[in-house]
Amino acid sequence: MVSNAILGSLALLSLALMLWQWAAAWRFPLHRRAASRSPAPGVTLLKPLKGCDEATEECLESWFRQEFNGRVQILFGVASGEDPVCAIVRRLCAAHGQSDAQLVVCGPLAGENAKVSQLAQLEKLARHDTLVVSDADVSVPPDFLDNVVAPLKEANVGLVSCFYRVTDPTTLAMRWEAIAINADFWSQVLQSLSLKPMDFALGAVMATGRKQMDEIGGFGALVNSLADDYQLGNRIARRGYRLAVCPVVVECRSGAMGWKAVWNHQLRWARTIRVCQPLPYFFSILSNATLWPLLWLALKPAPAAGAVAGVCLLVRMAAAFDLERRLSRTGAHLVYVWLAPVKDALQVVIWLLSFLGNRIEWRGIRMRLRRDGTLARI
Repeated sequence: MVSNAILGSLALLSLALMLWQWAAAWRFPLHRRAASRSPAPGVTLLKPLKGCDEATEECLESWFRQEFNGRVQILFGVASGEDPVCAIVRRLCAAHGQSDAQLVVCGPLAGENAKVSQLAQLEKLARHDTLVVSDADVSVPPDFLDNVVAPLKEANVGLVSCFYRVTDPTTLAMRWEAIAINADFWSQVLQSLSLKPMDFALGAVMATGRKQMDEIGGFGALVNSLADDYQLGNRIARRGYRLAVCPVVVECRSGAMGWKAVWNHQLRWARTIRVCQPLPYFFSILSNATLWPLLWLALKPAPAAGAVAGVCLLVRMAAAFDLERRLSRTGAHLVYVWLAPVKDALQVVIWLLSFLGNRIEWRGIRMRLRRDGTLARI
């Protein structure tokens, strides 16, 4: 009787948490644009790069096409002038000759995080006091810069980031990861923000000021951190600034990835979150609305358990479909809704593995993740 009550309670709790997550997402003004485009201060875009794929040129060109009411400096950073992405950058700079864009071959790494080492060098070349950092695979709409820097005009806002979505997943593995990002991640962030102010950043795009960067020691202070986005936001928040989320959604585009690459990505992400927020991540398993109902049904088969499991699975798939539809605005694929409970089942394995090891693979390099979130090369 006790075990039956515990399992039933966990199943109902997971359903309640799923409904709460869904409601938190609905309250957020997703895709809302700034009311007006007033003149803006100059912006320096820091863009660390390594390698390229079929989506790289389109993603980079989207930054050249910004309809921004201010000056824009674009700094592309590479570790080597022989990197194939250099040809793409040079071609884009030539095609947009009126743009203030520059390819920078960065010097030796200052730490284990190659991306942040590049950012630390690019930061020194920035001519404007508003800094925007973006991953290489991010494509943005023409009005994005206007919208992402707008909250920085508000009192005490020190950093702005935004939600992102995986576009056009071409393999089943990428479809599975798309559920994790397009349906779950952004809604889980909003669920967290309904409890406490934001104290981390979302790494696809981050906008902040030179003043805030100087106060936390610049990117040079983060060169050994894996979760540079979390550390950047957390350190700015600890200085007393408010962190904001821009409602405009950007797109992350990449080449085809198989199960191994996607699995390594999800495991690296899980171990990163576990190190950054160990207690919340440990209890995150309670919100798995597939695990607990099916576990209750398997261990205590009864009509009540079967009914709850059926309701939970239906709500889970409906929520995943609706949340992905809201984020993408281009429609979700109903034929793939069954991947939501599959994602939950595999997430249990990832959750367990995140506590059973500290090794990750990042950009083809094997590293050890220390307890303080810094990296050591293996």
